Amino acid sequence: MGIKHFRPLSPAKRGMTGDDFSDITKSKPEKSLTVFRQPHAGRDNQGRISIRHKGGGARRRIRLISTLEQFLGQTAKVAAIEYDPNRNARIALVEFDNKVKAYILAPTGLKVGDEVIGQENAPVKIGNRLKLKFLSPGTEIYDIEIMPGSRSHFVKSAGGRALIQSKDEKLAQIKLPSKEIRKFFLDCWASVGSVSNPEYSNIKIGKAGRQRHKGKRPTVRGKAMNPYCHPHGGGEGGSPIGMKHPKTKWGKPALGVKTRHRKKISGKFIVKRRVK
Repeated sequence: MGIKHFRPLSPAKRGMTGDDFSDITKSKPEKSLTVFRQPHAGRDNQGRISIRHKGGGARRRIRLISTLEQFLGQTAKVAAIEYDPNRNARIALVEFDNKVKAYILAPTGLKVGDEVIGQENAPVKIGNRLKLKFLSPGTEIYDIEIMPGSRSHFVKSAGGRALIQSKDEKLAQIKLPSKEIRKFFLDCWASVGSVSNPEYSNIKIGKAGRQRHKGKRPTVRGKAMNPYCHPHGGGEGGSPIGMKHPKTKWGKPALGVKTRHRKKISGKFIVKRRVK
């Protein structure tokens, strides 16, 4: 992927950057591997807003993403690198020897014609998927299972990479992109390499319309609301929020307060908390 710069023909386009899609090899998705999901615009089953700042946006089809361990021991050839509107990373269309096709999360450096495999002790090569017990410390990985047999949870966004720091008899200690150090069972699956599209973080949106195309609605400051709508609301002109610490719309402490549940079961696997 490369970064495309726009000519400053308007104030919004001055400094705006975008994706040049130079790494995309196929424009139309595989129809059998996509489904249409009706958008709900952040509303619940009673029509009330349950998630703010959602609504509108371009129509999109959901790509059905698989993992290679679902086709255990079968070698697949990369047929295409595609764009997925539902994520910031690229996806790869792979075809197995029995002509079955699937989408997987594409790593950086994966090209059309490369072969990948999901096997417990597969070769340590970019795109291959194997268990943590067969990976040595210092290996870069992504798309990690949180528990053996569960779906992948960690390191799936563009440019993400985790590093295996150490291993013992049952657990591997892994440093995540957030700088959190966490323990994983050695029977968890992970893919070798880093997630594709690493330059995504350099994109400058530039104008509100591009956010609306993504289905993101504006975020109104609490200070600009009425006191009925937000604890920060009310006052004359640009008056301050009128309280010692900022609060959320529902009166809870905001900005810097830890929100993770102290008794969460998976908390015992965290060696070092993430850096905010």
